[in-house]
Amino acid sequence: MPLSAAARLLLRRSPPSLLPRRHSFFRRSISQPAAKTKDAAAVAPPSELPPFDYVPPPYTGPSGDEILAKRREYLSPSIMHLYKKPVNVVNGKMQYLFDDKGRRYLDAFGGIATVCCGHCHPDVVAAIVEQTKKLQHSTVLYLNHSIADFAEALASKLPGNLKVAFFTNSGTEANELAILIAKMYTGCQDVISLRNAYHGNASGTMGSTAQSIWKFSVVQSGVHHAINPDPYRGIFGSDGEKYSRDVQDIINFGTSGNVAAFVAEAIQGVGGIVEMAPGYLPLAYEMVRKAGGLCIADEVQAGFARTGSHFWGFETHGVVPDIVTVAKGIGNGIPLGAVVTTPEIAKALTKRNYFNTFGGNPVCTAAGLAVLRVIEKEKLQENAHKVGSHLKQRLNSLKDKYELIGDVRGKGLMLGVEFVTDRELKTPAKDETLHLLEQLKDLGVLVGKGGYYGNVFRITPALCFTKEDADFLVDAMDYTLSRI
Repeated sequence: MPLSAAARLLLRRSPPSLLPRRHSFFRRSISQPAAKTKDAAAVAPPSELPPFDYVPPPYTGPSGDEILAKRREYLSPSIMHLYKKPVNVVNGKMQYLFDDKGRRYLDAFGGIATVCCGHCHPDVVAAIVEQTKKLQHSTVLYLNHSIADFAEALASKLPGNLKVAFFTNSGTEANELAILIAKMYTGCQDVISLRNAYHGNASGTMGSTAQSIWKFSVVQSGVHHAINPDPYRGIFGSDGEKYSRDVQDIINFGTSGNVAAFVAEAIQGVGGIVEMAPGYLPLAYEMVRKAGGLCIADEVQAGFARTGSHFWGFETHGVVPDIVTVAKGIGNGIPLGAVVTTPEIAKALTKRNYFNTFGGNPVCTAAGLAVLRVIEKEKLQENAHKVGSHLKQRLNSLKDKYELIGDVRGKGLMLGVEFVTDRELKTPAKDETLHLLEQLKDLGVLVGKGGYYGNVFRITPALCFTKEDADFLVDAMDYTLSRI
């Protein structure tokens, strides 16, 4: 049956999460020729990486091939690696990584993975080593100042009455605990999350990670997936008010009229650095609170000064959540996460016994406190704003030059570049993205990949990234795009 004009328009503008997955017509062919360059002028390869006063010691360990062979035999086959020939990373310093041959790479992705202040930041390393010499682990049943000092410092960075912390080992644990607290506090079981979201690796958080190719589709009763307020691929463009109506519809028709929580990232990380449509979050928060629910801000990737203009991603939307979850950059590579809420909400866990064996141990909380101090001392939030603005401006200049770039988005040092073979149809350029990823690695630049189709560069470096680093990254992209 021929499609109507309205249906064709819907298919052209709708994100994949709005379409039934059994249909294949939204997965358009990506084997067509890449979009042409507007400027055919020859582009020179980038110059050498910016000067850096560090040389790693000689590497004497196993080769990359030997490590890969051991991984294949002894590690889970579900573990993947980037690149056709993976990089054997043996050393790191600030915004750079070094391979087994001593080659230096500009790490434009590790910041979102865990590193906030930079690889092996001396202040953070010193705090970890000194605490390890004194005491590696004790339970909260005894007293130790490290966990209390860090909780106080963390509370000082949050608005309102968000001051009570529960420490975990990861973002997954933090989000699982936040949802549990919301259910216990409200007495409800219904949770609303966004399509294309990513909240973790456990069954509950994977249930809230809606329709993502990156995680299993775990069915969780009581979890409702709202339309993603995606300004680029969303059916309503940048109209936050229209997207928010779906939240109200879920409350009205998908629940008893009451919900436990609404959980969302301020900027979706794994989903492809997707910003929310303006005005959406305040409206969604208002609807959820009227239904008796709590608002959970997942700041695992967008928090800790990464957006530059604000310390927390939710602050860019002018809202104050009821619960905040953090991890990754909070420990600069140390396994550490946290749930922060109000004293009233925190009392919900006293109805039963909540205990985390390693959450908040002295070594990890000493690292967390050191991270906060480095952010302040080195003015990393200001740097994220300044360097991130310059980087985004330069990336937009590439968008003007190359039709392959469909969108440049994000804030501070949390930026995304989406590649398409057709700007009008927004056809994902998945193969081209993989090719560019490999070519950039060969030039000494490491970036991440994400998005529903795997066609988005995730550019999320450590907050010590410099303007010179940003220029090298864009020059390398310019060169690779000119040769595709």
